[in-house]
Amino acid sequence: MDEARLADALTGLVGSTLANGLASDFVKIRQDYATKTLERASPGKFVETFVQCLQQISQGSYDDAPNVDSYLNTQVENDAALADGLRVCAGRVARAMYTLRNKRNIAHKGQIDPNTFDLAFVHQAAAWIMAEMIRCATGVTMEEAGALIALVHAPVGSLVEEIDGTRLVHADVSARVEILILLHSHYPDRVLVTDIQTTMRNRSAASVRSRLSELRAEKMIFGDGRTGYRLTSAGYDASVVEIRGLHA
Repeated sequence: MDEARLADALTGLVGSTLANGLASDFVKIRQDYATKTLERASPGKFVETFVQCLQQISQGSYDDAPNVDSYLNTQVENDAALADGLRVCAGRVARAMYTLRNKRNIAHKGQIDPNTFDLAFVHQAAAWIMAEMIRCATGVTMEEAGALIALVHAPVGSLVEEIDGTRLVHADVSARVEILILLHSHYPDRVLVTDIQTTMRNRSAASVRSRLSELRAEKMIFGDGRTGYRLTSAGYDASVVEIRGLHA
């Protein structure tokens, strides 16, 4: 996903600050969807930035901290300065996204995790809003707008797949990077060494343990062989860099 290209297309419509913010928020949702990192998705931030975009389009300025619920529930549909696609359709889609953000827990219990479907909806809703924004943008050729809309709606490859409770990393990467991606998909929970070795069964157990020791020494992960490991903040940042590189 070309974040800079999306931002450039929206700059003429809402300015560079909001364009960069909305593109960044959208790409984060796509990355979370690809890695199944459900608790890291940020639909609230995306919707807040979208509300600021609507304010900018309508009145040439926006609130630093908009009252999102009030704006989407009582104001946006009465704003004649906005096109119907943004005022009514996109506004209602954003309101649905914000409802999930407010009313759904991030930690669901049970055999079927509703959060998987929550995130799938959030991703598709955000993609629809981005496509509508691009359609309304000025200074973008028909060809570029069409290409960007196709890019926004392109299927997200599943970087991490879960089968019978085991998560598999689908990427040709080193053992070190595979561990970072795997732990990113579980963040902030710990993962037992036995579960890491099951995921990485195509690699030698000695190699996996060695990479875990290296990452712990570098303070990329925290834990031990008994309680398992989780990413530190530095490790989380490093994993995001690797994931972005794979999706670039």
